[in-house]
Amino acid sequence: MSSERTSLITARPPGLVDVLDRILDKGLVIAGDIKVSLANVELLTLQIRLLVCSIDKAEQIGLNWWRYDTNLTRAATAEAENAELRERIASLEHHVRQLGGAPADIREPAAAPRKARPPKSAPPRKSRKR
Repeated sequence: MSSERTSLITARPPGLVDVLDRILDKGLVIAGDIKVSLANVELLTLQIRLLVCSIDKAEQIGLNWWRYDTNLTRAATAEAENAELRERIASLEHHVRQLGGAPADIREPAAAPRKARPPKSAPPRKSRKR
């Protein structure tokens, strides 16, 4: 009975997990073109390319666009840029205090933002009849 059981286990078809593991490990490419024509005039062409693989496999074949995509890496980049800008502001404030002779512990209040003036509109032109 145990020999029947082992033969059933080895003969079973691969499950979804096995298939996904193999696809992510090896990679899967799906490519296709869809063309819409009317009276032999091509109206629309869609080229579909799909690559399904793991991140490790993608990096092996040279696909690592997500590292440089600003939509995906914006938070980390913004935090680093924010820290750098804060350091520059502190350095500039230090230099201004040294040049102006103001005490180091007193900060001047920030200037109020200017209100935007509405753009001047040109007076309407008078039409002349000849």
